[in-house]
Amino acid sequence: MGNKNTEEERQAWEDAVASTLKRFPERKETFATSSDIEVDRLYSADNDHEFPGEYPYTRGIQPTMYRSRFWTMRQYAGFGSAEETNKRFRYLLEQGQTGLSVAFDLPTQIGYDSDDPMAEGEAGKVGVAIDSLKDMETLLDQIPLDQVSTSMTINAPAAVLLSMYIAVGEKQGVPLDKLTGTIQNDILKEYIARGTYIYPPKPSMRLITDIFAYCQEKVPKFNTISISGYHIREAGSNAVQEAAFTIANGMAYVDAAIASGLDVDTFAPRLAFFFNAHNNFFEEIAKFRAARRIWAKIMKEHYQAENPKSWKLRFHTQTGGSTLTAQQPDNNIVRVTLQALAAVMGGTQSLHTNSRDEALSLPTEDSARIALRTQQILAHESGVADTVDPMGGSYYVEELTDRMEKEVNSYLELIKEIGGAVQAVEEGYMQREIHQNAYETQKQIEKQEEIIVGLNQFKLEEEINPELLKVDEAFEEAQVQSLKSLRSERDSKAVEEALGDLRMAAKTEKENLIPYILKAVKTYATVGEICNVMRDEFGEYMGV
Repeated sequence: MGNKNTEEERQAWEDAVASTLKRFPERKETFATSSDIEVDRLYSADNDHEFPGEYPYTRGIQPTMYRSRFWTMRQYAGFGSAEETNKRFRYLLEQGQTGLSVAFDLPTQIGYDSDDPMAEGEAGKVGVAIDSLKDMETLLDQIPLDQVSTSMTINAPAAVLLSMYIAVGEKQGVPLDKLTGTIQNDILKEYIARGTYIYPPKPSMRLITDIFAYCQEKVPKFNTISISGYHIREAGSNAVQEAAFTIANGMAYVDAAIASGLDVDTFAPRLAFFFNAHNNFFEEIAKFRAARRIWAKIMKEHYQAENPKSWKLRFHTQTGGSTLTAQQPDNNIVRVTLQALAAVMGGTQSLHTNSRDEALSLPTEDSARIALRTQQILAHESGVADTVDPMGGSYYVEELTDRMEKEVNSYLELIKEIGGAVQAVEEGYMQREIHQNAYETQKQIEKQEEIIVGLNQFKLEEEINPELLKVDEAFEEAQVQSLKSLRSERDSKAVEEALGDLRMAAKTEKENLIPYILKAVKTYATVGEICNVMRDEFGEYMGV
């Protein structure tokens, strides 16, 4: 980039702006401060060779960023029954939320039905219980899937839940090419940090690439994976490790897709990422900027992708759950605001803000509303969305961005020497690095070398106990009875035939499994029944 004339680069960027404005006009004719000082679209030095919307995207993936469209405001929600969660979704949409984000309960996440002995006591506790297409229909009742983008945090059974979503879209009469959203579908970070895996790595990677192939043809606007650093950070990594391990996992998925016969430019534009936002404000901004630049270079130079959309790192951010304290929970509102501001300054495409009470329970309606209002205040009242990359050119942020890039690349070289992310996971390398960092951080907190307000300093003698959300204990019994009724009412012969077809396809090496899973879903085969077929054929992963 440095050998081009800066005036030519500026003109190329202005041309990109003009093209973008035809599709996405800016929110206002003129942006100004409260003192009526006009705010320019972009501020840069005369010798600046990087522009937003231009490779390597350090300054953002769109030339006008939030001047044209705010980030998508999501609130991660799900608890108890599909009916209860549907009510919360509709409430949040009425409050101005612009996208859904579904939290599934633990049994759903690891492919068990609510009546399975393995699910006892867990149904509906940390998310919504989805056992069949019937539950998914209830979850999405009166929610127009051609207008609402939906993110689903599901990994090992991602193919099953995505198939259910597709089936509901078809029932609503929505063309598949109009369905938008993201499915997490990131199994490598489950082995590294979170633990909700089912199958060993090889068949898990097959399911992921099957989703890539199916969606590029049938559901082209759905993001087929959200390569997640969030849970890596929650497990105890630092910012450099979060970015490095996430990008290494992303490369493993690209490698697997190419090995399965897909052309990089057919699937790479639908890859998305999911990062955490913690309290060190400037480091988080630098992390986001560096990650964009590193990924762009990898896709263009290493994978030889030709489509500029393949070079762009698009990401969702969630504020740091592990930074929240049960002590003085109202302090968490301040933490979340700081973290959300870092995500916006760093150029996120969508954002979830945690609720103040999430260190204690699932969020109450009031807490969820405050978390959403935090985003809306940032968007509409702070002015941070009125110019592109407002931190660009900061001596500190630019230096941090360069250092972050260097440190992340050092990790990527180490992982390459090991044999790539899959090999590094199987050898436990990333897990050890995260555990060591988490241990060192905890020691610093206990020695008060790192201050956590309200936890190890500035404590209160008497804590205020806020009202908490509790899932009705009667829910599990009702869900089990609902499953029993479903099994007696559905066409059992059709279920048996669909599961048999899936079993035969799973025995093959190359057959794409998504059409078979979709067929089974439409017969009202359950999540557990479908996953158990694949458990039988693929086996279960028992960890390192």
